[in-house]
Amino acid sequence: MPTSPALRFHDTLTRSKKVFEPIDAGNVRLYVCGPTVYDYAHIGNARPAIVFDVLFRLLRHVYGASHVTYVRNITDVDDKINARARRDFPDLDLNAAIARVTEKTAAQYFSDVAALGCLEPTAQPRATAHIDGMVAMIQKLIEGGHAYVASGREGREVLFSVTAMADYGRLSNRKLEDQQAGARIAVEAHKRHPGDFVLWKESHPDEPGWQATFRDSGDAVTIHGRPGWHIECSVMSAAHLGETFDIHGGGLDLIFPHHENEIAQSCCAHGTPVMANLWMHNGFLQVEGQKMSKSLGNFVTIAELLETERFGGRRWPGPVLRLAMLMTHYREPIDFSVKRLEEAENLLAKWPRGAAGDAAPDAAVVDALCDDLNSVAAIQHLHALALKAHENETARQSFLASAALLGLDRPAAEIDAALAQEVEAAIARRLELLAAKNWSEADSIRDALAERGIRLKDGKDPESGARTTSWDVKL
Repeated sequence: MPTSPALRFHDTLTRSKKVFEPIDAGNVRLYVCGPTVYDYAHIGNARPAIVFDVLFRLLRHVYGASHVTYVRNITDVDDKINARARRDFPDLDLNAAIARVTEKTAAQYFSDVAALGCLEPTAQPRATAHIDGMVAMIQKLIEGGHAYVASGREGREVLFSVTAMADYGRLSNRKLEDQQAGARIAVEAHKRHPGDFVLWKESHPDEPGWQATFRDSGDAVTIHGRPGWHIECSVMSAAHLGETFDIHGGGLDLIFPHHENEIAQSCCAHGTPVMANLWMHNGFLQVEGQKMSKSLGNFVTIAELLETERFGGRRWPGPVLRLAMLMTHYREPIDFSVKRLEEAENLLAKWPRGAAGDAAPDAAVVDALCDDLNSVAAIQHLHALALKAHENETARQSFLASAALLGLDRPAAEIDAALAQEVEAAIARRLELLAAKNWSEADSIRDALAERGIRLKDGKDPESGARTTSWDVKL
C-alpha cells in the first residue's frame, strides 16, 4: 500500500475541513446516494456521479484499488416510480409496469455515467433487494422507543419519532422546534411531532407492497406496505459497509431531510454516535444562469446532451461534460452553460493523447485533490503539464497519469470528431462569406476560432485554383 499523503476534506457535519483518517486503511468505505429510477438522469444528477468518482479514484490511488469499497445505491421503490409506471404502461399489471420503468431507467443511468468516464462502483444495491433488512431495522427502532405505529388518512404507518433523538437536526443545523415535516407526506394529526417521518407505509390494494409484521407495545401489527425513502439508504449502507463507515456523499439538496433522517435511523438502530465519520456534499447546479426546471424549458438529461442536438445545437462528448463539471470546485454552485462546455472542449483538444502506462500522477495534481478535491487547481496543474508534454516523454507520461486520476483519460476520438465537425462547419461558412466578399463576418469567424486555439491556414487547390482552408490546434 502506498504511503498516504494528507487528505483533508470539508465535513458538512462539523462545517470544517478536517484530516481524513479511515476507520480501516485496508478497507476505506464510501457511500453515495444514487438515482431514483423513475426518469432519465438530468445534468444535475451527473455532478455527484462525477465528483464522487474523482474521490473514488483518489482513494484508490492513495490506499490501493483493492482497499476501497464504493457503494452507490439504486432506489427502485418509490411513489414517483409507481406514477410513471401507470402513465407509461397503463395496460400492464402495475408490478410489471414498474419493472419495465426501473429496468429501462437504471440501464440508461449506467450508460450515461459510463459515458461521463465514471468507474463502476464496488456495489450498486437496489432497495427492493433489502426489504427484509428494512423491516428488521424498523422493528429495532420500535423496540428502542424511536418509532411507533400510527393510523393516518392513507392507512397505517410506522413513523420515526424525532424527539426520541437528542441531537436530531445537527447535520442540517436545524432546531427541532423549527422543523417542518421531513417526509414525503403532509403533516397530520396522527404524528406525535410534525417532523416525524415515515419508515413504512401501507399500500393501497392496487399498489406494490410487502407483508411486514411489527410489534409495538406488545401488539403485533401486520402492514402490507412499502418502505419510506430514508430507511432504504440506512439499511443498504449498513449491509455493504457496516454500521459506521468512512464517508457519506451526495448533493447539497439531500442534507435535509434525507441525510438527516438517515443519521437518525442508523444511530438509533445501531446505538452508534455517528453513521459516517465524514459527510461530503456537492453544490447546486444552474443551467445558463437559471435554476433548472421543466417549466423554464431548461431541464436537460445526460442522455440528451450526449445523444441529441438540444443543448447548444449539438451533441457533447462525455469527456467534455466531465471536464466542464470539474472546472468548478465541487462545493461551489455551478453554472452549466454552452460557453463552459466550449471552454472544456477547447482545453481537451489541446491536451496530449495516449495511455499513461506505469507512470505516477504529478505530485501537484495529487496534492490539489487531497485538499478537499480541489479539481480547479488540479486542472490548472494538468494544463501546465500539457504545455510541457511535448518536450519529453517523461513529462508526457506524467500528464497522462494525472489526467487518468481525474478520469480524463478517455479515448480522444469522440472529442476530436465533435470538435472537427464544428470547426469544419465554421470553415465552410467562412468560405461562403469570402466568396461573397463579406470580409468582416469572415474575419469574425477566424477570430472566434483563434480565441479557442484553432489556427486557420488558407491556400489554393492546385488543380482548380479554388480557395481552401486547413486548420490545427495550437497549445
